[in-house]
Amino acid sequence: MPSTDLTHVDDERLERGARCLKMLAHPLRLKILALLGDGEATVGEILEGTGTTQPNVSQHLGQMRDRGVLVARREGNQVFYRVRDPKLFDLLALIRDLFCEPAHGGRP
Repeated sequence: MPSTDLTHVDDERLERGARCLKMLAHPLRLKILALLGDGEATVGEILEGTGTTQPNVSQHLGQMRDRGVLVARREGNQVFYRVRDPKLFDLLALIRDLFCEPAHGGRP
């Protein structure tokens, strides 16, 4: 099990971690990341998977790309997105297990 001791981590790195968590703290961004769990996807595929509008998806994709969470590549007139570091999926699995799965005893 990885160490959870953050007392010896310098403040700059802790601040960077906090900014990343703040950026991830949006349901649509979490859904986009979940869609990218199987690999890269086009903007159209992300639109279809999220069921929201193109401007909304583009705004969130841009924010995640600008903060280094996503990587984009262009092929012709399509843009493909993927998660920069697959370790992010470990965090998403933990979020799902802690907050999205029904708790024992039937409470969500």
